[in-house]
Amino acid sequence: MKENQPAKKKKKPVDPSRSLIVIGGGAAGLMAAVQAAKTGVFVTLLEHNEKTGRKIAVTGNGRCNLTNLDQYEGAYRGTHPEFVRETFEQFSVKDTLDFFEEIGILTTERKGWLYPRSGQAKCVPELLEMKARSLKVKIKTLEHVKKIFFSDNLWNVQTETWTYQGGAVILAGGSKASAVAGADGSCYALASELGHQIIKPIPALTGLKCQNSSLSLWAGVRTEAAVQLFINGSPSGKETGEVQLTEYGISGIPVFQLSRYAARALAEKKQVQLSVNFLPEYTEETLKRLMKKRKELCPYKTEEELFAGLLPDRLVRLLMKQKDLLRSAVDFKLTVKDSLGFDLAQVCSGGVATDEINPSTLESRLHRGLYFAGELLDIDGACGGYNLQWAWSSGAVAGIHGAKELI
Repeated sequence: MKENQPAKKKKKPVDPSRSLIVIGGGAAGLMAAVQAAKTGVFVTLLEHNEKTGRKIAVTGNGRCNLTNLDQYEGAYRGTHPEFVRETFEQFSVKDTLDFFEEIGILTTERKGWLYPRSGQAKCVPELLEMKARSLKVKIKTLEHVKKIFFSDNLWNVQTETWTYQGGAVILAGGSKASAVAGADGSCYALASELGHQIIKPIPALTGLKCQNSSLSLWAGVRTEAAVQLFINGSPSGKETGEVQLTEYGISGIPVFQLSRYAARALAEKKQVQLSVNFLPEYTEETLKRLMKKRKELCPYKTEEELFAGLLPDRLVRLLMKQKDLLRSAVDFKLTVKDSLGFDLAQVCSGGVATDEINPSTLESRLHRGLYFAGELLDIDGACGGYNLQWAWSSGAVAGIHGAKELI
């Protein structure tokens, strides 16, 4: 050793009983790791992709709809949707926005929907990870968790290469929705092996495949419409907005909002139909009066030409093939045969049963020191930033209470 050179201090070994292990480096997992590390406990985050937050980086067409100011009743769904209340009481939308400002993310609002001011989704996981690393969170990527077990008063998380030990574990591995690599729903199996019930995961916030041999005629059309869902003949929800008409069926935000109910009903072997009103401001009766007036004004027009300027021409061509043109324009029936599947779904409905989780702490009722957060639970949100808000809030609450277990 050179003269006057200070000796290097040896790092104190980390006490496993004061360590918290977070499984999953998505929205909920990153938030949980940050909030837990703020308390001073040692946090290890395990992610099976080569980098954290890959799903966040592509959400909202690359813009990331962080949250929504309108937290309306019914925005969160599940077997027990009321489960979310105590979580949001502890970490609200305001708390979320304050946190993002703290780490450098300012927001811009569009009709209550909030996005990063930069317009770039990728800044969200980057700044979350930056904050986590500043708090000494140990982030281990390309770690595939094979088993979780409790032994000698410690939780053991076994991967392909190592066994991590801690006093508490947070499962935040997300669902198998999305085509992003690593969105495989592997945490369902881990939770199940620990005795937790899994409500069957079903694709949600996705397009719907429909039975009709003529749908290629309207492919590519975007238009305003009211879409009503019927399950076994009973009305089960209605949404209005821009729809996208495709060769396979129908998509767009109104369809996304109804898709979780349609897909789950199909999984239960129920009959699912949609009624689409392409002129939501009209009923069949008022449309008849309108078309009569248009004919009087332009007697030289054919029936098809009377719709010019009213509906997209490709849509009109398909409507002309129906037995009752006017009724079809305001009540176009579609029989739903499937969703677009997990790869093209934004989220899943279903997951770990919430009646086995303490709503105040998000701790398992079956195992002390085991916590859950995010989409892995049987909670899903409507389109508009609600699923990310659930991830932020549940991740924060699980992280805070998981750390309290160790202090």
